[in-house]
Amino acid sequence: MPPRARRSAWKEGEIIMPDINWSALIAHDMFQTALHVLLLLLIGFPLLLALSASVKKAGRKHLSEQARMLLSKGVFYAGAVILIVTALLQMNFKLGALLGAAGVAGVAVSFASQTSLSNIISGLFLVSEHHFVVGDVIKVGNTTGMVMTIDLLSVKLRTFDNQLIRIPNESLIKAEVTNMTRFPVRRLDINVGVAYKEDVGRVGQILRDVAEKNPFALSEPEPVVIFQNFGESALELMFGVWCAKEDFLKMKNSI
Repeated sequence: MPPRARRSAWKEGEIIMPDINWSALIAHDMFQTALHVLLLLLIGFPLLLALSASVKKAGRKHLSEQARMLLSKGVFYAGAVILIVTALLQMNFKLGALLGAAGVAGVAVSFASQTSLSNIISGLFLVSEHHFVVGDVIKVGNTTGMVMTIDLLSVKLRTFDNQLIRIPNESLIKAEVTNMTRFPVRRLDINVGVAYKEDVGRVGQILRDVAEKNPFALSEPEPVVIFQNFGESALELMFGVWCAKEDFLKMKNSI
């Protein structure tokens, strides 16, 4: 090192540091980090949505609608967790401290999450059992509606008066669920009272003629007239007419 250069670097035994604008440098690094995280999220989430949709579409031949829906959402949520953790690491968050805080928070909310965990497990049982699928009409207690979605925590029904009903999976797994559209045909049962003085055989023939003239009633299986009970003032009969499941409401309003 030439003597002149050595003298310029040392002054009375002290090192002369170059003049650096540290605040500007830190601000520049923070801007770069924020930009990287923003680009990660802006690109990552649309790609994640596209991947989730592709997974749902790819399993169309081999999986049921509700299984594909659950798998698609599982892929999205898992990918979202990975994206968020990657973003936090980009911002120099200490993952160990983050996991420690998550552990403390997990203990705090463990009791509150028991119901959610039970609903998730019940949802897996519902999907594996195949008792109903999206589009079926089911009856749970006094609620009847079409299955719109089967999610991780609940099943959503749309009633015939256009209301949206959410039923937790845990409640469904414990309840008696009637699938009203599982088979291609349904029977409409109508209670009929016949006075004791009337000819029951003639009444049965009249009811069969009514079914025969109804455009939505099926001839096979045949309509049935079944004696139910002796009422206080009349014989109680059940008149059953079969129809295609998609014509059930039409026949109910026209019979």
